[in-house]
Amino acid sequence: MAGILTRSNMLSNTCRLAARSLFMSSRNSQSTPAEDKPDIRNITIIGAGLMGSGIAQVAAQNDFNVVLVDEEDEYLQKAEVAIRKSLDRVAKKKFPDEPKGSSKFVDDTMSKIKRQLYPGKGAENADLVIEAITENMAAKHKLFKEIDAAAPASCIFASNTSSLSITEIGSVTGRQDKFGGLHFFNPVPVMKLIEVIRTEHTSQATYDALFRFGEDLGKECVSCGDTPGFIVNRLLIPYMMDAIRMTERGEGTPEDVDTAMKLGAGYPMGPFELADYVGLDTTKFIIDGWHQMENENPLFKPSEKLDELVQQGKFGRKSGQGFYKYGK
Repeated sequence: MAGILTRSNMLSNTCRLAARSLFMSSRNSQSTPAEDKPDIRNITIIGAGLMGSGIAQVAAQNDFNVVLVDEEDEYLQKAEVAIRKSLDRVAKKKFPDEPKGSSKFVDDTMSKIKRQLYPGKGAENADLVIEAITENMAAKHKLFKEIDAAAPASCIFASNTSSLSITEIGSVTGRQDKFGGLHFFNPVPVMKLIEVIRTEHTSQATYDALFRFGEDLGKECVSCGDTPGFIVNRLLIPYMMDAIRMTERGEGTPEDVDTAMKLGAGYPMGPFELADYVGLDTTKFIIDGWHQMENENPLFKPSEKLDELVQQGKFGRKSGQGFYKYGK
């Protein structure tokens, strides 16, 4: 195994470059003519929570005009404070000895973000709308019906869902060819990955525009189909669930499993540490939804231990206790 890993490390850069070159060549050969490429400059982000505010910050930092929408003004105010604090940290690194440059960077970026309480109003001049609201299909359907009637016909829609079907979310709109997924990762300003999801209805022009937008944010984009959890969560959630089932069978403790995966597989976190970080309530929500869709799939089988912890309000780091206890 050690020999294989060593050879893999030696070849990784070459393989990565070759694969990227091949992928980009294939992608460019299918791309739409320049005159048909949508010009994305005005971004509307609906949902001012952790993910929505992070996307707004990164888009504004990269010179996009942003409208951040939330029906609760309190959330918009909190998002504005959080974005400014995050930008202050970025500015200190970008301009370590230039307080004026640092202040200008923050002010210029914040000036690109406008607040709006009404989704329809916020989407009126958008080139791209990114939905980042609660993981509830009915709520997403209600939202997209509203903005479908208000947004320009040329506007592209994208969802930041981490677990629901992009196809189903977009089914209520009259622009399924202009609908795709942009799955960002938390914290958005730090994490480099975006999963770009296309459905069987997503046009090549829409897909190319979404991919290009992600790259314009300075992110590394990967393409994936509309499968439950896309790439990362599709592999990660069953991995965490299998670890939980292992302890339910008495085959190891959370501490031992985490140590084994960190030291044996080189993972930065073990599956129980990761589950606590993601949130046990979030993990349960996702696995329950997948189980409902494919109840015969053993990878999507719920866990009694996970259900018990969530019922007790033990959600992981955010509640102070999950599989582990956390100090304040």
